[in-house]
Amino acid sequence: MPGPPRVYDSRVPLTLLAGPAHAGKVALLLERYLAVLPREPVLIVPNAPDVERVERDLLRRCGALLGGSIVTFDDLFRRIAAGSPAYRPPLGEIQRWLAVRRAIERVSLDGLAPSARFGGFADALAAALAELENGLVEPEEAPGELAALHAAYRGALDGIGRWDLPMLRRHAAERVAGDLAAWQGQPVFAYGFEDLTAAEWALLEALAGRTEVTVSLPYEPGRVAFASLERTAADLQLLAGPGRSEELPPRYGEWSPPALAYLERHLFEAVPGAAAAAAAAAPPPLDGAIRFLEGAGARATLELVGQELLALIRAGTSPERIAIVCPGIDRWRAPLETALGSLGVPVAVEGRVPLRQTAFGQALLAAVRFAWGAEPTRGDLYAFLRSPYSGLQRAHVDYVEGRLRGRAVRRPELVEEETRKHRGAELPLIPALRAATDPVGALREAGRALLRAAHGLDAPPATEAAQADLRAHEALVEALAELDDWCALGGDGPGGDGPGGAHLSREDVVAAIERATVTLARPLEAGRVHVLDLLRARTRSSTYDVVAVIGLEEGSLPRRESVTPFLDDDVRRVLDERRRSARLVRPDGVERDRYLFYTACTRPERQLLLVREAASDEGGERQPSPFWEEVRRLFPAAAVAAATVRRPLAALTWPAAEAPTEREQLRALAALLPVAPAAAFAAARAVDGWERRLERARDAFDRPTRLTDPAVLAELGARTSFRATELEYYADCPSIWFFNRVIDPKSIDAEPDALLRGILAHTTLHRFFAGLPRNVGVDKPDEASLDACLAFLRECLDGALAGGVRLDLTELERRELEHTLHRDLGEYIRKEAAGERQLVPRRFEVGFGTDRSAPELQRGLELGEGLFVSGKIDRIDVDPWSARGIVVDYKSGKTVHSAKEIERDLRLQVPLYMLVLRDLVGIEPLGGVYQALAGERAARGMLRAESADDGVGGFVKTDYLDEETFWAQVEGARELALTIARAIRSGAVEHRPRWGECPAYCDKAPMCRVTR
Repeated sequence: MPGPPRVYDSRVPLTLLAGPAHAGKVALLLERYLAVLPREPVLIVPNAPDVERVERDLLRRCGALLGGSIVTFDDLFRRIAAGSPAYRPPLGEIQRWLAVRRAIERVSLDGLAPSARFGGFADALAAALAELENGLVEPEEAPGELAALHAAYRGALDGIGRWDLPMLRRHAAERVAGDLAAWQGQPVFAYGFEDLTAAEWALLEALAGRTEVTVSLPYEPGRVAFASLERTAADLQLLAGPGRSEELPPRYGEWSPPALAYLERHLFEAVPGAAAAAAAAAPPPLDGAIRFLEGAGARATLELVGQELLALIRAGTSPERIAIVCPGIDRWRAPLETALGSLGVPVAVEGRVPLRQTAFGQALLAAVRFAWGAEPTRGDLYAFLRSPYSGLQRAHVDYVEGRLRGRAVRRPELVEEETRKHRGAELPLIPALRAATDPVGALREAGRALLRAAHGLDAPPATEAAQADLRAHEALVEALAELDDWCALGGDGPGGDGPGGAHLSREDVVAAIERATVTLARPLEAGRVHVLDLLRARTRSSTYDVVAVIGLEEGSLPRRESVTPFLDDDVRRVLDERRRSARLVRPDGVERDRYLFYTACTRPERQLLLVREAASDEGGERQPSPFWEEVRRLFPAAAVAAATVRRPLAALTWPAAEAPTEREQLRALAALLPVAPAAAFAAARAVDGWERRLERARDAFDRPTRLTDPAVLAELGARTSFRATELEYYADCPSIWFFNRVIDPKSIDAEPDALLRGILAHTTLHRFFAGLPRNVGVDKPDEASLDACLAFLRECLDGALAGGVRLDLTELERRELEHTLHRDLGEYIRKEAAGERQLVPRRFEVGFGTDRSAPELQRGLELGEGLFVSGKIDRIDVDPWSARGIVVDYKSGKTVHSAKEIERDLRLQVPLYMLVLRDLVGIEPLGGVYQALAGERAARGMLRAESADDGVGGFVKTDYLDEETFWAQVEGARELALTIARAIRSGAVEHRPRWGECPAYCDKAPMCRVTR
């Protein structure tokens, strides 16, 4: 470590207790604490939850505590600083963040200016300033613009007469060092601190000069597991002086299984040479004390853990005697709660999460974003309304949102208007938030309203969900109290006028609330498996019966080191060289994680479970953590293999004999059905109701699809009219017809899709060709009238868009729809103008087979046996000098069908429409074509060969058919349509795609329920 070594007075009464895990250091520390009780000793513990636990431990030892105090380091800092005449109350975390934002606003930044625009800049700066203050670094000692920011931050705190917590620590340490009244000689005991900050070290050093100090440190010289603690151990040994360091021998093996004791002694130690290995004691048998769990996929891996824990709990292990240790709570909390919750394993996750990640916080912030946000969305409003905190029924909210989503209503003002209209009442909470002039008070009242709506006032909030909401509400109240205090101090948001000009905008308040944190669960909660991270496991002096360490994959443990933008390793090293006591240089990340893993592995008294994800959810291999390999190499390969449990990615269910819950047992029996149906049903008969459930599972995807319901069959049997397009659907696959035309499911979110584009294109072309003679003076586009035709096309498109779009499109969506339609239709008109066909568009949108059709067309095209076809012909082009013409069917996409494809792919529209042209309209058909409106805008179909000489030229040569072939294909289409109509009337719905397998375009597979 850089800098000259420090020399301490050996007369300083500091005692160091060192030794490995479970050497009895803390027990000895507590005994010495009790021995000096009349002198009001002070015991410093790592965290606030440890206070209650240590008090109980001491009461078990002595029966009653009649003096002394148990505090955290911060409690002690506050106690000492409060006695100073210069004392300033410390800011809360949210107030401190606001002060950092003020400092940023008041400093002219150069190189950091682009980064300062982002919200994370203030968070990163706040963390850096805390490290500098904890390191006792003065503003002028910091490098570059960080020095100016540090000075501005100090100035902001001076302006409101407050400290932050790091500054309070600094002043407390300085007071003990220079004020005789700061300490009255009470002995001090401390444990659980391996990484002392400069402020903590300064306090400890000052106390050691005033009274007896005893410190416990887990450390063994030369052990790789303790390499990250070498600096702390060396400094404490120097402070203690000769003869005041007590090294306790290992004792873990006195109550733990031999395998765990062996692991504690040899973890991370170098592999001995051949001679040394021969002399060394052989590793003891594992005997179940250490087990290795490997799963494929995160969910499967955690379910493997859950199975092990469920078996332990059923065998009599109390859940609170089990711990799960993970590298970090943020990543593992949700997967653990989901996987273990589904298996019925109760868990209590220790730690804090942002308020915005709780259900209460999400609902509150969603309402606030919609009421106050610059860009509110429908999702914000309905995230609040759908939650239990709105007081509305979920089914009604889902119905109203479905109506809005079906019309693509997204503009905030329209969303609010339509929601009020459908509800018939005002929205809850939103008007009150919008009308509030005091954002802090508005959020305080909103929090109360959310709790009342969710849990009422008739019964105590005793459920687990209610308690979680109460904790979230408490965090909100504390955050709002900080904001009130900030305003009372004269604090302001960014851009304010400083003291006397206090003001917090709505945006400031929301940003501050998003940084509030909520306690997840009480530590050591009874009846639940404890989930804690490596740092909490480090400070937990108590042991568990069973500990599972998860996340033993490469990249997860050891963890990737995070880079602090303001304080990189070089800056830390420079500051430490200038001021050795700053203690800003961090220990090596891998060494630190070695120590944390060592502490986690030494927490169980009975069994250690090491868990890793061997493959990702996509099947990609994941390499094991080096720590995983370090443990496995300590024991014989055969023993390790016998102690390893694996669950591959293909194992979607448990073996029937090992399934941990009733649900998993049923799934296992269902998976057994294909290979051993008799055994599966024999097992199911042992439990009432299982046989029927197993039968339903077996038949779920093999049910006959032919319709059998009498009412449905009667309705289909009464049908006499069929649209040509639905006959084509049935020809493709009866199941596709059934779901598309009978069930007719709708997408919940309307959007400008191909169907809307097709409707608009048809409407535009109908208006265009019908209005050409009157508005342009020509019967069809030509080169001379092209410009006028394109201008008229634009008018027709604008009219179609104005009256044919009921969706609430964004400006971008509307412009994209308008542009693409104008481009495609314009190119089509240009192609029409360049053609040489003599036929003239005469009739448009010719409907037949419905009551709204012309009288002569209402009956529809007769197929035979009293069955008819209905539909609508897009356009009929006729010879101006005779009663002959062709059918034109628009296709909004690029796909059209040639004469050969019409017969092969069972396309019925054009052949049947030509029969309508002949038998109902009274025009002799010369052919029919599909006209694409996109891509190359090809026109393909089937035409009579003689029509090429009658003004119907310009089509693909192979689409012209001789008379016999042409009429045979047309009559074949009529016979096929009759056959399909009979099948529909009989209810013959089968999964029978004409391609032999499901087409790629079919999105109804989840509804079809047939074996794939």
